[in-house]
Amino acid sequence: MIKKIVIAIVCLAVNSLYAQDGTISPYSYFGIGDQRALGTIENQMMGGIGMYSDSIHINLKNPASYSKLGIQAGENFGITTYSAGVSHKALRLKTYTEQQNSSVTNLDYLSIGFSVRKGWGIGFGVMPVSSVGYNLVSESNNSNGVLVTNQLNGEGGLNRVYISTGYQLINNLSLGITANFNFGTLKYRRIQSVADVQFGTLDQRNSRVNGMDFNYALNYTPSINDKYTFYSSLRVNTQANLTSKNTKEVGSFSLVTGKNIEVLDVDLDAQNLRNTDLKIPTTTTLGIGFGEERSWFLGAEYSFQGLSSFSNVFLDAENIEYKDASTIAFGGFFVPNHNSFDGYFKRITYRAGLRLDQTGMVINNKDIKNFGITFGIGLPLRNYSNLNLGFELGRRGTSASDLVEESYFKVNVGLSLNDLWFQKRKIN
Repeated sequence: MIKKIVIAIVCLAVNSLYAQDGTISPYSYFGIGDQRALGTIENQMMGGIGMYSDSIHINLKNPASYSKLGIQAGENFGITTYSAGVSHKALRLKTYTEQQNSSVTNLDYLSIGFSVRKGWGIGFGVMPVSSVGYNLVSESNNSNGVLVTNQLNGEGGLNRVYISTGYQLINNLSLGITANFNFGTLKYRRIQSVADVQFGTLDQRNSRVNGMDFNYALNYTPSINDKYTFYSSLRVNTQANLTSKNTKEVGSFSLVTGKNIEVLDVDLDAQNLRNTDLKIPTTTTLGIGFGEERSWFLGAEYSFQGLSSFSNVFLDAENIEYKDASTIAFGGFFVPNHNSFDGYFKRITYRAGLRLDQTGMVINNKDIKNFGITFGIGLPLRNYSNLNLGFELGRRGTSASDLVEESYFKVNVGLSLNDLWFQKRKIN
């Protein structure tokens, strides 16, 4: 059964990385698209915090955590951990006058981590970073009182391949680094038509984007009274220096047949827009927590990003400005008794959290905020493996100022397996 689930997740991973429907949010029009959750299901269900690490789970947000892989597994030191996650998101999009329901299913991550030796681990994998997927229609009257209709749609997104390593410098102090290579295509299309006019106009822009960024992490986790642990973490995701190779087409088409009449390639070289830079500002995250190893944990994180310096000159959106972004997140977990032999439910991990995002987007003079409540469970399998189920309720944006309020319910399913699962039994 587990092998069939693994095969299904791998197939979904290949399909999702090339699919163009990773989101249906109108806010994916801005920036580089709708930002995806970049942590594992375990991270996401604790409000997205990333300071906690152990020996049997990969932590995609915190490369210093790789230094702990395999340490607590005793005689099983040196195991390889495989981790994968998918999500299904149902949304209600609401304006001041109407609403619409929709949903989307995506791959969240596919990763491998292993211990090289005690105190040193390495991991690599692939995940989506952002998604563009919207279809918007607006109507207004021109100066002559004639109805003008604008239809905007977009698709595409950015993916990421990464390699991480974490090393324990001294007791309780670990350092880690992740190198990310980001790549993908962003497609934007605008169609304008005027009432009683036979032909419409189109403006289509494509950007092929790629570039690097790095994530550094420092963890300090001293023990208190030989029972409890204090967790602290500093993470810096450096500025992503992305290069965008752009093309633009403009022309006319028939409103009756939908076929293009005349489409011309715009000379972007003359406008110095053929190759542009997208600089995603540095994000700094501070976190503290407290807990008892493999029993319970509570933590909080604060993230800051100087997004006010971001711009996309090629897209040239008129109704948005960027300001500095921030996130406050709280979360934790509880395991009734991880050593219980007579009660399966006592070994289940119960997780919960919440977060508040100041996205940094100001659209039509309105700050776009996001609030989410998360909860989930980790179901133990054999040989330190587990099946993780998570849920998230949230709301983003507002229906004021001709904007869209998004209410969403997200379901996450993830697997964390180790190589012991795949070993054949020597004794039946």
